[in-house]
Amino acid sequence: MTFTTSEDRVPRGDVVAPLNFYEPPSDGSSPFNNIDPAPGVPERNYSYQTLSVTIRDIRGLESSFTLDNDAFQILQGLPPSAEEDPAKNGSNFTSDASISQLYYPEVTRLLLDTIPGSNKVIIFDHTIRRTSPSAPRGPVQRVHIDQTATSVAQRVRRHASSPEEAERLLQGRYRIVNVWRPLNKGPVESYPLAFASSQTVEDKDIVPVEHRYKNGYTGQTAGVLHDEGQKWYFLSGMTGDERILLECFDSWAGKEDLEEGRKVKGGRVPHTAFEDPRQRADAEGRESIEKAGCGIL
Repeated sequence: MTFTTSEDRVPRGDVVAPLNFYEPPSDGSSPFNNIDPAPGVPERNYSYQTLSVTIRDIRGLESSFTLDNDAFQILQGLPPSAEEDPAKNGSNFTSDASISQLYYPEVTRLLLDTIPGSNKVIIFDHTIRRTSPSAPRGPVQRVHIDQTATSVAQRVRRHASSPEEAERLLQGRYRIVNVWRPLNKGPVESYPLAFASSQTVEDKDIVPVEHRYKNGYTGQTAGVLHDEGQKWYFLSGMTGDERILLECFDSWAGKEDLEEGRKVKGGRVPHTAFEDPRQRADAEGRESIEKAGCGIL
């Protein structure tokens, strides 16, 4: 295990840190989560248990992990985004309209160039997270998976150009891949992202949770129960030229006979922000953007 030096404010090396895992409702009912609930309506009916987990720093081992094996992948050496360039009217990730105009096409190209066999990408949303107390959304410190098989099929049907296209796409290989990147000018010092290799997470430990919105739409995310066999990782000191691809779902997961002999091991990645016990009290707050792309491959 390595530690931060006075020259490097970023905690480096493997660490034991607390993670918050899903705890089912005490009455045995189905779990739900209400988004922006009205007064008197509970936010959720389940809880979390905090457990200390060894999280391995993969800095220097980035190429050892792939979407098909682990449901996450590290990309490095990417050019600056047009969204960061004032000469191109970039907003530096403060305007949703500018992000849609300048950053969405870059993410689409990135996924098409990175994922073998990909031919269609539908980007349906993005989320900015900042550690500041005044920010609308901060880092999520709860172990979760963004989508389930049910909610992914819903997404395809909701965002495809027509019902006919949606049903055609659902007959082939389809997946949702979240593109995560930091927005800090320097390396990330606080609340890094932890992710578990998909092949170490058993199906029995993944629990669908209803995600209820005010407009009546109900999707699903997944809570994750802790298991000693799970292997957790993070990438210390992420910079703006790096990305993490987080696979929420892959319709090929677990299938034996795939093209070119590949087998997808799990196809869904639990993840969470965490507080590194080594981070300084005055560490710069983490800022990030995540984008959900519905990839039809």
